Amino acid sequence: MRFDEILEYATFFFWPGSVYCRIPFSLLVVEGLALLDLGVSPYSGDVFHETPLIIYLFHFTVDYAEIVFIIVDGITAVALYLAIQIYNKNVFRKQKYALESDRYPHDCLELLHSPKEMLYIPLKVAMFYLLNPFTILSCVAKSTCGLNNAVIALFILCTLKGSALLSGIFLALATYQSIYPLTLFAPALLFLLQRLYIPVNPRRTSFWFFTAQYAFIYVGSLLVITGLSFFLLGSWDFIPSVYGFILSVPDLTPNIGLFWYFFAEMFEHFRLFFICVFQINVFFYTIPLSIKLKEHPVFLIFMQIAIISIFKSYPTVGDVALYMAFLPVWGHLYRFLRNIFLVSCVLLVCSALFPVLWHLWIYAGSANSNFYYAITLLFNVGQILLVSDYFYAYLRREHHLTHGLYLKKKDGTEATLVLK
Repeated sequence: MRFDEILEYATFFFWPGSVYCRIPFSLLVVEGLALLDLGVSPYSGDVFHETPLIIYLFHFTVDYAEIVFIIVDGITAVALYLAIQIYNKNVFRKQKYALESDRYPHDCLELLHSPKEMLYIPLKVAMFYLLNPFTILSCVAKSTCGLNNAVIALFILCTLKGSALLSGIFLALATYQSIYPLTLFAPALLFLLQRLYIPVNPRRTSFWFFTAQYAFIYVGSLLVITGLSFFLLGSWDFIPSVYGFILSVPDLTPNIGLFWYFFAEMFEHFRLFFICVFQINVFFYTIPLSIKLKEHPVFLIFMQIAIISIFKSYPTVGDVALYMAFLPVWGHLYRFLRNIFLVSCVLLVCSALFPVLWHLWIYAGSANSNFYYAITLLFNVGQILLVSDYFYAYLRREHHLTHGLYLKKKDGTEATLVLK
C-alpha cells in the first residue's frame, strides 16, 4: 500500500464527528469560508455538515490547523489527567470513610485501592490517550472529533471538580456538536448530587431544586450557543444540515460504524422504522444503567461514552480512543475480566485488517463491501464485549465488597457468582 493511499484512508475514515466526505480538511474549510465570504450559506449544498462555531473557529486558524489539532489533543490529555487525579481523591475519601465505618468484610481488603497502585494512573490515562494509534491517526487526518473529545474531557473535569455551571456549559457545547452527549446529563447530575450529600460535608440543598438548576444551566447554555450560531450565520440552515444529517443518516459512505451497510441494503419503506430503532440504541441504555450505577457515576460516564462511540451514526476511531483512555482507571478490575485476551486480539486484528480489506475492495478490486463490513461488524462486537466485560467486572467487585470475597453456600461449599 502506497503512502498516499494510507493518507487518503486516514483522511477518509478518521474524519470529524459530522463531516464525512473525502475532501481534505483544508479544502473543506476553505470552501465553507469562501461561500461565507460570498454571502452564500455553506449549508446550501450537501458537503458541509459541521456546526457554525467550528467553521468560524477555523476562519482564524485555518493556516495553523495542524498545530490546532495537536494543541487540542494536549488539552484533552491534561483535562483527563486532572480529572482522574480528582477522582482518585474521591475514591480514597469514600474508601477511608467506609473503613472507619467497618462496612467492608475482612476477607475483601485485598480488593481495596492502595495509594501506590493509583499514583501513576492519571499519567497512564493521559499517555493512553496521546499514544493511542487511533488518536494519532485522527490527529493526522485533522478530524474535528478531537475537538469533541476535548470538550467532553473538559466537561468531565468540571463535573468532578463539582462546578455545576461549567459542567452544564461544556455538556451543552458537546451536545451542540453531535447530539449524543445528551446521555451524559444523567451521570453528571448523579455525581453532582452525591457531592452535595457527602457525609463529610453535607449541604441542605433540595434534590429537585438542584436538578432544575443544573437542567436550566444545561438547556440555557444550549439555547445560547444555538442562538449565537444563528446570529453568526443569519439563518437556521445549519439545523437540518447538521442534526438532521446525524439523525436521518443520508450519507452511506463506508465507515467503522454499523449504519452504512445495513441501510444500503434496506428497502426504502422500512428505512424510517429502522433508523428510529438504531438511533434509540444510544439513548435506550441511559436509564437502566443510571439506575444500576447510580452510586458510581464516573463509571457510568465511561459506559455512556463507550456506548456513544459504538452506536452513533457516524463514528470515528477518535471516539474509540476517548473511552479507551479510561481503561487504566479500572486496572483493579483485571482479576475479574473474563474475555480480555480474546477481545484484545479481536480489536488488534480488526484494526490491522481495516486498511487491508479497504485496499482490496477499492484499489485491488479483489474484494467487495461484504469483506469490509465483516471486519467492521467484528470490531464493534469486540467493543461491545469489552464494555460488557468491564461492566460485569465492576459489578462483581462491588458485590464482593459488600458480601465478601469468598462466597459460601448454606451448606458451606464454595458458591459461584452469576451476573443476571
